[in-house]
Amino acid sequence: MSPLIATIIAGSAAGLLSMACATIVVFTARPAWVPLLVSYAIGALLGAVFLEILPHAFGLSASPEAVSATVLAGILLFFMLEKLVLWRHVHIHDLDEVHSHVGHSHDGPQGRTGAMVVVGDSVHNFVDGIIIAAAFVTNTQLGIVTALAIIAHEIPQEAGDVLVLLHSGMSRGRALAFNAFSSVATLVGGVMACLALQSLQRFVPYLLALAAASMIYVAVADLIPGLHRRVDFKASAWQIGLIVLGVASIHWAHVLIVE
Repeated sequence: MSPLIATIIAGSAAGLLSMACATIVVFTARPAWVPLLVSYAIGALLGAVFLEILPHAFGLSASPEAVSATVLAGILLFFMLEKLVLWRHVHIHDLDEVHSHVGHSHDGPQGRTGAMVVVGDSVHNFVDGIIIAAAFVTNTQLGIVTALAIIAHEIPQEAGDVLVLLHSGMSRGRALAFNAFSSVATLVGGVMACLALQSLQRFVPYLLALAAASMIYVAVADLIPGLHRRVDFKASAWQIGLIVLGVASIHWAHVLIVE
């Protein structure tokens, strides 16, 4: 089997399984659970960043300092983009009072969180496709192991991502549509990598770093502050437990498949 065909099969499997997982989450999670399960999403996002994405980025780069600088630049970039959206809405509000409801739209603070999750997840999935392709080009066995590892960590991560999209105010159909869009990026990245692997390979660590930056920013700047609205012991214990569960699910998905 050629590396291109193997990559297409693996990329399609990764996308379909993550979409299936997202669909199950969307149609089984009760609305009252979503704010609580955002804690799990925080853990899954941070687990994916610090246990999967950044180790890959540092391992593939000859300059860890450049990868770290890209993460820092990415966080500042997402901060500036969020500021631009805020300035835009303030300007519209000043021009026309009819837009006073904008804080409740999908372009409000939660809507921006959802948009950044989609961007970060798409970049991450695109790079996953490149990694799968590179592994299959090396040899088929390495490609299979790599694809299984990526699929394993994608499932809990996609579950966390779709919960964030629901929490941002998206409808179930819209959240699934965005999840499907980001899932296709794995296949696109894999095919492009097979066709132009040498030219794309050097950019992989920095694409991973940008994906990590977007996920860190969403988790720390947009999601964690919302948890502090509830300070009672029971709510705090659930939040901490679910964050730990989110991190653990990423860790064990990697360990069970790879090790």
